Amino acid sequence: MTALTRKQQQILDFIQGRQSADRIAPTYREIADRFGFRSPNSVTTHVRLLRQKGFLASDSGKARSLRVTSPLARLRNRIVDIPLLGTIPAGFPDDGAPEAEGCVSVDVGSVGFTPTRNTFAVRVRGLSMIGRHILDGDLVVLERGPEPRHGQVVAALVDGERTLKTYVVKNGHPYLKAENPKYPAIIPAQELVIQGVFKALIRKAE
Repeated sequence: MTALTRKQQQILDFIQGRQSADRIAPTYREIADRFGFRSPNSVTTHVRLLRQKGFLASDSGKARSLRVTSPLARLRNRIVDIPLLGTIPAGFPDDGAPEAEGCVSVDVGSVGFTPTRNTFAVRVRGLSMIGRHILDGDLVVLERGPEPRHGQVVAALVDGERTLKTYVVKNGHPYLKAENPKYPAIIPAQELVIQGVFKALIRKAE
């Protein structure tokens, strides 16, 4: 969420206080008098920035219509649901097909990107990716579509079996690398299909 300056926070608190006490918003002149501004023009600038940051709203053409928007409403606008498509082996690949389990709700700010209709999540099963801090039971968020780069974590279908590994290219040939010395690299005999590129990790508390 965009941070407020100290003065913007004070103005917001003043508007909210007047709304709670008087059931009506203060005028621009009242705000200017409260904070020692020489003219309401300074208030106009602060109010415009508070609107842009999502903390204030008003009705066009109506006096005393300033209102503080709900923090919960602002947070809800940041929450998105990502389809959860079952589990993926982070160990030896298997031929299990992904199965939809519902959705996982995430905060856009916490995952660091805005999910699209090509975004999905899977639950990790296995320990072959512990070197990348991806543990058994974690949820990984992936994006279907983009071409993987060397060193990125991917969900892949290799010779018909699914797995989660690091995508590596050596001498022009791609293969999948485990991040645990107990597991071997996987070199496709026939086909390597990238199903998603890693975007974020979600770990639930025990």
